[in-house]
Amino acid sequence: MQMSDSREIEAPRETVWAAILNPDVLKECVPGCTELTGTPDEGFEATVVQKVGPVKATFKGQVTVSDRVEPEKVTLSGEGKGGAAGFAKGDANVRLEEIEPGRTRLHYDVEAKVGGKLAQLGSRVIDGFAKKIADQFFTRLQEAIEGPAEESEAPEAEETPGDKKKGWFKRMTGA
Repeated sequence: MQMSDSREIEAPRETVWAAILNPDVLKECVPGCTELTGTPDEGFEATVVQKVGPVKATFKGQVTVSDRVEPEKVTLSGEGKGGAAGFAKGDANVRLEEIEPGRTRLHYDVEAKVGGKLAQLGSRVIDGFAKKIADQFFTRLQEAIEGPAEESEAPEAEETPGDKKKGWFKRMTGA
């Protein structure tokens, strides 16, 4: 299964780059992630709980970071085993393009593969699930940086008159 998309993020390219490599951001952005430890240099270990059709599994696996060209591109590769449910693995090639000062276009190309019971669900179910997970990840990443799309969703966000609400990662880094 392969897919590509892009989105515009209201943040400098360096802020988006830092968010992509931050373990706290990754843990919050990966749907179903219950645990994530490690560093971009050494790789991350993750535990993710997912339900795909009738199959629910806890995947334990690794995420590696490669092809890093700061702050332009990076590849995130993950592989997890879900016991009897099978395995899932995939790569996300991410490119960051500065549109104008303070705005970044994030391009991503994702390839995912599954095996075991998961593969028996059929490509339509798997492809739909993989697209949903990728969309959720990049939406959550954008919200971590920018803040929620709806202002009412972030009442705890600090706001000064005339400023747009910041995402939690921007508040944390002061960007």
